[in-house]
Amino acid sequence: MRVLKADDLDGEDFVDIVRTLERGRVICFPTDTAYGLGVDPFNPSGVERLFEIKGRPESKPVLLLVDSVAMAESVSDPTPKFQGAASVFWPGPITMVVHASGDLSTRITADTGTVGLRWPRMPLAIRLIEGLGRPVTATSANRSQEPVARSVTEAMEQLGGGVDVYVDGGHLQGEHVSTVIDLTEQPPVLLREGPVSYRALSKFFGEVARMRSN
Repeated sequence: MRVLKADDLDGEDFVDIVRTLERGRVICFPTDTAYGLGVDPFNPSGVERLFEIKGRPESKPVLLLVDSVAMAESVSDPTPKFQGAASVFWPGPITMVVHASGDLSTRITADTGTVGLRWPRMPLAIRLIEGLGRPVTATSANRSQEPVARSVTEAMEQLGGGVDVYVDGGHLQGEHVSTVIDLTEQPPVLLREGPVSYRALSKFFGEVARMRSN
């Protein structure tokens, strides 16, 4: 287990982090909203380790970070609705649930045929995606049912040596959850309200439903 400072990452350290992902290992890194667990979603070993570290099988698709609309479309079935929303709200703290392409494993999609995608603003996250050359997972860096980690210390307390590399970007301030909207439904369904408000989404789409409480 290694701990690296985000501000001090030199070329060699960064290359090592990318190789860690390529080898099916797990990193913890800061995103726009909270610390996330990163693996290569196309590496089965990495995906399985991700589920083991989280502590239980996920019942929801695993979030993927992308660095462009083109990359998002490479792992999804793009629609005009998605393309329009992406042009307005990305990059930013909004996750869009879309139909997944057949290239993604059922472990990533939880056999739902859908996947959540986000294009972050965080420079380190973008750098990781560019270095790997494909999306990176960013499911929250915590054990299932435990609080979201806002610092490396909080992540380490929950995950310990299960993570191969921790990237310390300091204590994250401000909003710590993204807005999540399901674009596979008509009208779109707001699953979680965050920095991008229901009002802003309703104005853009014309109509947005809210997720019904059980």
